[in-house]
Amino acid sequence: MLKIENLKAVVDGVEILKGINLSVNSGEVHAIMGPNGSGKSTLSSVIAGDETYEVSSGSILFDDDDLLDLDPDQRAHKGVFLSFQYPVEIPGISVSNFIKAAITEKRKVLGLDPMPAKDLLWKMREKMDLLNMKPGYLSRNMNEGFSGGEKKRNEIFQMAMLEPKLAILDETDSGLDIDALKVVANGVNKLKNSNNATIVITHYQRLLDYIVPDYVHVLHNGRIIKSGGKELAHQLEEKGYDWITKLADEKWGS
Repeated sequence: MLKIENLKAVVDGVEILKGINLSVNSGEVHAIMGPNGSGKSTLSSVIAGDETYEVSSGSILFDDDDLLDLDPDQRAHKGVFLSFQYPVEIPGISVSNFIKAAITEKRKVLGLDPMPAKDLLWKMREKMDLLNMKPGYLSRNMNEGFSGGEKKRNEIFQMAMLEPKLAILDETDSGLDIDALKVVANGVNKLKNSNNATIVITHYQRLLDYIVPDYVHVLHNGRIIKSGGKELAHQLEEKGYDWITKLADEKWGS
């Protein structure tokens, strides 16, 4: 599904990604971990098409199409979804209208008619039940006045409605208490199937107790320095990052 080769990216003249190689297949969950400033959020932003970053070399193939040739909205229509670390507030636009507009635009690109209002409302209620969201959410302005947990839950709700092929969750666990974390993780797990894939970006192993990854990758100084199974996350929880990053710095330089 996703194949990244020798991806390098620059912002303000500083190279942040220094040669990322990563393959993600349908049905898989990949966790990307690493200390602050390692390039995790940069990687997610580059995949999604954030124009803040300049890709200096490499490729990002998604279903055999190079995402680097596509604008952010085209990537989204192809099935790439990014859950933001800090979801933005959009005053004056309700959650229901935002979701309706997003789904209508996606169906338009696919050559489909808008979803009938009755079907759309039924689907919204079904996905809200999945995430233990109250009906009042739909009439609230997009993320305005939402708590941190409500914003993250709302991001997963959008993902559930849009049904992307590739979901990238950028530090979804940030700021969540344990109950909210369980609800969000449960929603992610229920949306997983053999036709989609998930990339989970996190600092901590605790999220991976609920969203169990098939593969764990450690990102440091713009490179993936180690990959393994879910047991790698437990090692990082016990030992920290120093035991890996010191070896990497000796190999590539800090």
